[in-house]
Amino acid sequence: MGVTTSSARFTYRLRLGSGAERLLLSEWDRCRWVWNECVAASRTAYERGQKIGPSMLDKMCTQWRADNEWLRAGTSIPQKQVVRDFSRSRAKAVKDIADRLPVGRRAGMPGFKKKGTSDPTLNYTRNGFRLKGGKLNLAGGIVANVVWSRRLPSVPSSVRVYRDPLGHWYASFVVQTETLPLPVTGAVLGIDWGVKEIATTTSGNYDLLHPGFGRKASAKLAALDKAVSRRRRPKGQSLSNGYRTAKRRRARLLKKISRQRQDYGRKWAKKVVRDHDALAVEDFRPKFLARSTMAKKAADAAIAATKHALVEMSHKHGRTVLLVHPAHTTMDCAQCGARAKHALPLGERTYTCIACGAVSPRDKNSARVMLNRAGLNPDGADRGRPLRSPTGKAA
Repeated sequence: MGVTTSSARFTYRLRLGSGAERLLLSEWDRCRWVWNECVAASRTAYERGQKIGPSMLDKMCTQWRADNEWLRAGTSIPQKQVVRDFSRSRAKAVKDIADRLPVGRRAGMPGFKKKGTSDPTLNYTRNGFRLKGGKLNLAGGIVANVVWSRRLPSVPSSVRVYRDPLGHWYASFVVQTETLPLPVTGAVLGIDWGVKEIATTTSGNYDLLHPGFGRKASAKLAALDKAVSRRRRPKGQSLSNGYRTAKRRRARLLKKISRQRQDYGRKWAKKVVRDHDALAVEDFRPKFLARSTMAKKAADAAIAATKHALVEMSHKHGRTVLLVHPAHTTMDCAQCGARAKHALPLGERTYTCIACGAVSPRDKNSARVMLNRAGLNPDGADRGRPLRSPTGKAA
């Protein structure tokens, strides 16, 4: 039996000299120009009722380079990758609009990247970089020192070089990693996402409570927001050192909150994956919560990041993860399968089946529905063995 591998990202901090940083920012100016030209071309085609595909944008990028000497001064690899990234973002936005929004709405479409407000991000394929002497050599003669916090498991196929709001540079390598199988436990688990509790499971021992990292830091964040606003000068005037300092302090606090959420979600994901062979996870898209009254608390819960960590951890350790469509999960009964005639309002937290009379907490019932839809025996939820093995993994 061969070794199973999967793609993963390994991220490292970069130490850049002034010359290397200046070259990277120049490359980013060119890539940002290409992105904005793609946005303009896409909007023009939309207004004319025409379609513009990735191949057409790629040809346009080649023509832009031929007509623009400043653009030719930079390497073509990150510029071509910008075109591909734009095409993927546009295709995803078009799909979301077709699924959820009326025809003709432009909500969610890629927009222009403004100078000074967009953090640099450059993507290089295998022929655009190399590792030599522990340093990262990028196309265009850019050399960066890498802080090797851990070894790369394999030769990277691509790298993303980016800068965070604090001004720190990072390199994110795409590598192939071997699956690290864990001992078989014979247990399965159903997971339902929410806001009051980030994750409600069929076993109470694995429920993920809302930590409220953003709420705890809200007073400090409000003070920093006020300091940034007070130090901002009118448009056209140079930024003051006080404004830069206040903005950096705010970015540092937001970075801390983000890392707290990531660490909290990863530790929970590791615990769940270690103790269960198969997971039935609600394929929840929390984007719609941003337009609800629960937007602030939902953002603080970081449901999408926690779900991503759970799926990534499952693939890393060879566990089966089944993504279940969330439609009608709050209306179906986990005991008899009957469906309620009307959707339950959010204020009603207890589910009562009109067919069999079963009464259970709303989120617990939904978690058991996940197991039913995934083809797992709900009786095996609390460290029991399912009647049959699950088939397939989430893509």
